Amino acid sequence: MKKIISIAILILISACQQKVTSNDIVNLNGYWEIEKVVFSNGSKKQYTYNEAYDYFQIKENVGFRKKVMPQLDGRFLVNNQLEKIKITFENEEAYINYSTPFAKWKEKIEAISKDKLIVINASKAAYHYKKAAPINILGDGKTTK
Repeated sequence: MKKIISIAILILISACQQKVTSNDIVNLNGYWEIEKVVFSNGSKKQYTYNEAYDYFQIKENVGFRKKVMPQLDGRFLVNNQLEKIKITFENEEAYINYSTPFAKWKEKIEAISKDKLIVINASKAAYHYKKAAPINILGDGKTTK
């Protein structure tokens, strides 16, 4: 009986999950900080501190992702490395297609909102992100950029 109830709950959760649409993609723009990774075997890795954030810039389903490093004054260190991305929709699912001079890969966008992002890679690991903001512990009253 417990197995039947568990399966029913899983089906309900899957059925209630909203599909990612082209209107949701605008939420991808900005800085994202990884919170945790849930691996395909169920194990988890929590991230309590991140030295780098992912910065996405998308317009009309094309753009890039860069790694940026937050600084204590609220600014970010940025290098010239970036991954070109294109958003595609296949079988009512949204994907981020990455390309660099060295590799191409894609991740499924499982969920996205203004402050949460979940992507699943080819190994079925789910990466959970939260929207990030600049760090400013100086307390100098200056506006962060």
